[in-house]
Amino acid sequence: MLSMMPVTSALIGVNLLVFVAMVFSGVSPIEPQTADLMRWGANNGWHNLTTQSSWRMLTSNYVHVGLIHLLLNMWCLWNLGALAERIFDRWTYFLTYTFCGLAGSLASVSLHPTRPGAGASGAIFGLAGALISALYLGKLPVPPRALKSILKSLVTFAAYNLFFGAVVPVIDNTAHIGGLVTGLALGAVLAPTLISPPDERNSWRRFVFIVAGAVLALAFELARHLVLRQFIQQPTA
Repeated sequence: MLSMMPVTSALIGVNLLVFVAMVFSGVSPIEPQTADLMRWGANNGWHNLTTQSSWRMLTSNYVHVGLIHLLLNMWCLWNLGALAERIFDRWTYFLTYTFCGLAGSLASVSLHPTRPGAGASGAIFGLAGALISALYLGKLPVPPRALKSILKSLVTFAAYNLFFGAVVPVIDNTAHIGGLVTGLALGAVLAPTLISPPDERNSWRRFVFIVAGAVLALAFELARHLVLRQFIQQPTA
């Protein structure tokens, strides 16, 4: 089974290794302290928008706030990943997951610049969004009844978890929405070539993620300008 889900297995493996390393370093597996999360790469609010801390936009996707947080996210990733491995090639899956995680981190630190954050949920929501768009727009060889059932499950997953995130204050729904919107957009532009010959599909994927990288970099610079001005710029006399 693991050999049939190499990307999902690798992503889950990295998350588990980081958590085990945190625990062996003395971090509580149930209620880790904010300082411990920061030390292991969690989002650090507006500080992420500085050159010294921008790497946290990525590492925060592999840091979890306790065992329950980790297990819930990995269970979602395992189920969504089983479908993603069948719809996307390995690079498309990995890049989509990573870009959505980065977008979720950016949305979080932009709109909640004083709140630390961690977890894979932004990337997972993004994967769900990409699957929704790809299945709806991709003209994949899936029987209509099965396609309808899968789409219904994906939309229900996203809607339920967004609602749950809205009513539970400690959940960072901003990261969820940022990842989901990014995933929907990526899935939509990738969908037309999902059943194209490999060369055409690979060429389009490279173009899509180059453009996505440029858009993400511009969004980062805009957020940095707006948020850091609020926190750093001193009023003139």
